[in-house]
Amino acid sequence: MSGPSRPKFRAWNNRVVDGMIEIKELFKSFDGRQIYQGLNLSISDQKITVILGKSGVGKSVLLKHILGLILPDSGHIYIEGIDITGLSEPDRRRLRLKFGMVFQHSALFDSLTVEENVGLGLRKLTGYSEQEIRDRVSECLRAVGMEQSAALLPEKLSGGMSKRVAFARAVALNPPYLLYDEPTIGLDPTTSQNISDLILEFNRTFRTTSIIVTHDVMTALKIADRIVIISEGKIQADHSPQTFTESDDPLVRSFLGTTMVPVK
Repeated sequence: MSGPSRPKFRAWNNRVVDGMIEIKELFKSFDGRQIYQGLNLSISDQKITVILGKSGVGKSVLLKHILGLILPDSGHIYIEGIDITGLSEPDRRRLRLKFGMVFQHSALFDSLTVEENVGLGLRKLTGYSEQEIRDRVSECLRAVGMEQSAALLPEKLSGGMSKRVAFARAVALNPPYLLYDEPTIGLDPTTSQNISDLILEFNRTFRTTSIIVTHDVMTALKIADRIVIISEGKIQADHSPQTFTESDDPLVRSFLGTTMVPVK
């Protein structure tokens, strides 16, 4: 990644990551259209799971279910053994603190500087002093090569810069889970490569459990420990990057197309 060399990350606290995410027999429909029809998925702890699927199959909606922003018609979603479908909204809000989210188009607040965007959660949700917050924000911005841009407004940032700020904001609270919605969409190939490298570094250093929704098969093959495909309301394929490229499954081949992409 361009810019000053990035230091090694350090943990914000001494949390221990344990547990996992399990989705069991998930059913959901909107306006009579069935999205999930008994979807089952277990997310491996401290690994990167990439979710592929055609437009409209419910990839991003699945992230919202995991966050408890949408509740299923039936089925269960377990976060570290807790079924969030049975929780009250205040309890679901508290559980969301375990998650960092990188939105499809970064979703930075236009009226806030880079520093203020990254520090927003720390200021609203923690009891840390202003100096501690500034130190943490600086650390997160250094981690993504954006420390020189702290005073800028989002309108002054390129797409890749905005995405890196969104990454810094997502890890500011040091969550055990990171969710990414199309992290490389709209980016040029070089910037996409840099973002993929950053995701890998986050996963290794923060020991996060990461779930990534993407249409970008090259990104999936580079960063994933596991690739799953949603189709017809269920998980229809579940592979390592190596077995994904070797699969004869017509659904998998439709994503690979005619070009074989080297795995990491």
